[in-house]
Amino acid sequence: MTEFSYQLYSSRKFPPLKDTLTMLAREGYTGVEGYGALYADPGKVAELIAHLKDSGLVMPTGHFSIDMLEKEPARVLEIARALGIETIYCPHIAADLRPADRAGWIAFGRRLQEAGKPFRDAGFGFGWHNHDFEFKALPDGTLPQEAIFEGAPDLEWEADIAWVIRGGADPLHWIDTFGDRISSVHVKDIAAAGENADEDGWADVGHGTVDWKGLMVALRGTGAKHFIMEHDNPSDDARFARRSLASAKTY
Repeated sequence: MTEFSYQLYSSRKFPPLKDTLTMLAREGYTGVEGYGALYADPGKVAELIAHLKDSGLVMPTGHFSIDMLEKEPARVLEIARALGIETIYCPHIAADLRPADRAGWIAFGRRLQEAGKPFRDAGFGFGWHNHDFEFKALPDGTLPQEAIFEGAPDLEWEADIAWVIRGGADPLHWIDTFGDRISSVHVKDIAAAGENADEDGWADVGHGTVDWKGLMVALRGTGAKHFIMEHDNPSDDARFARRSLASAKTY
C-alpha cells in the first residue's frame, strides 16, 4: 500500500501548526514531513511532538540543513529520535555555494557521503532532496545530480519529480537509471503555462501538467516508501492537501 505523506513546508504560511495537523488528519493523511524551521529550538520540537500525538500523525521523514547535519549531528539525532523520523534528507545548497564543475560536484557528493555517516551508523536512512539546478548541464557538460551520486555511493534520493521536470530532464530516465536510490518522492504538479502565477506556477496534484498516473507506475517499481505531497506556494493549503490526496489515491 502506498504511504502518502505531506511536506509541512507547504503550510508554512497558514499557522498555527496544530490546526494544520488537525486538518491533514481530517483529510486522510497519516504522515507528514518536517523541515528546518520546525526544529529551530527545543520548545518548537516539544510543541511538534505534542501536536503530532494529538493529531495521530507520524513523521517518518524530515529535512535538515547541511549546516546542522555537519555541525550538530548529535542534535539532529536527538530530534529525529524524538519525532520518530526514520530517514533524514539534506534538502538544498544555496546558489552561492554550488560548485561550478564536475570535480566540485563530485566533492560535494563526498561531503554528503561523510555528513550522512553518523546517521547511517545510528540506523537512519540518509539522502538528498533535489531541486532543478542539479539537472541543468554545466559548461563542462556535467549534470550535477550524476556527479553527486558518483561521489556518494550510499546516498539515498528523495526525488522531487516536478523539480526534475523544471530542470529540463526526463523523470522516467532518472527513475529508470537511479530508481535503486529513491527512498521517498515529492509529489507535486506544474501548472499549464501562464496559469497559477500567484502560486509560482505550481498546481494541486492531478490538476497540472505532470503525468502522475504514468509516473506512479514507474515509481512503485523503486524503493520509494513515502510519497509526499508538496506545493511550494499554495494560496489555500487545505484545498491543496484535499485535492492532491484525492488525485494521488487514484493513481
